[in-house]
This record gives sequence, C-alpha cells and structure tokens, in this order.
Amino acid sequence: MSSPCDPKYAPAGEVGAALLMIDSRLKAIYDDNTEPDEPDLEQQEMVEQFAASMGPDGIDAMLDGTCTLIYMFMKWLRMTCEDHGKDVIEYVVPTHVATMRMMPRTFSPEVIPIMTGLIVAAGTGLSPSLWRAQYGPWTDAEMNPLEATAVLLAERINRIADDTDYATRLITEALSRTERKRR
Repeated sequence: MSSPCDPKYAPAGEVGAALLMIDSRLKAIYDDNTEPDEPDLEQQEMVEQFAASMGPDGIDAMLDGTCTLIYMFMKWLRMTCEDHGKDVIEYVVPTHVATMRMMPRTFSPEVIPIMTGLIVAAGTGLSPSLWRAQYGPWTDAEMNPLEATAVLLAERINRIADDTDYATRLITEALSRTERKRR
C-alpha cells in the first residue's frame, strides 16, 4: 500500500545547496582552530547571504533539499544497521534525542519531537518533508534544528566510516550517478 509520504511524491529540492551548507558546518566542526562554542561568523554570514539570494521559493527548495539529505543519510544508516543486525530507529533515535537535549540553544524542547519525527519518518522509508507538511508550514523555530539534524546525521556517518568527508562524498556520488542516468 502506497503512502502519501512516499519519497517518490516528494520534491528533492535544492540538495546541492543544502549539502553545501551541511558540508560547511561539518568543516567548522572538524576545524581545530575553531572554538567549540564560538560560531564562525564569516560562515554564518555567507549562509545568510546565500539564503537571502534564493528568495522565498529558494528557501522552500533548500528546506526540501535538507529533508532529502536527512532521508538519504537515514537510508545509509538503515542499510548499515541492517548489515549488522541492528534496528536503525533503536540505534539512531536515543542518541540523537540525547544530543538534541544537550544543545538547548539549537534545539528548544518543543522542536525535539518534530526533529525526532523527521528522522523516524526517514528511517522507516517515508519522506521527511512530506511527513512534516502534514503539520502545516515550517516555522522559524525549526530552521536551525533542521540544519543541525542533518549535520548530526552526517557527522554520525562520518564517525562510523572514520572519514570526515564520507557523508558529503556519499551524497555527491549519488547526485553524480543520478545526473549520468539523466543523460
């Protein structure tokens, strides 16, 4: 039985732009010269300028792109967990929720269930953007948590692979394969 939240019905969005943003955040995390609690103001300004240049439709496309990344990251985690006889929800959700709770400036308590729902939806093969759309438009309070959720999933993949660029490469290779198929 098909679900209205099936990924085949979801717009992919601006995956490249979302990946650029996520990769930039990952590089800041791995940069030894950056203090952990100190935001990279230059990076933040660049992302804000980029987002402003996209306009309202571009922002929606970037939100869809970020949800597509979350879906792809959870798909990789699900396949990896299955290869090791583990359940992806059991493996990812508790530590993800614990991490969100340790980051109260990024994840206010009221957005934790939404971000958890996004990763559970993706982990069960549903589109995070279509799952979220059931509850109305995105709120301003969900913007940073959405980005941080994608970053946390990518960072987890990088730790599993023991490679700080693995999650980014995973997506760029998938995008390249898709582009080659279109030709």
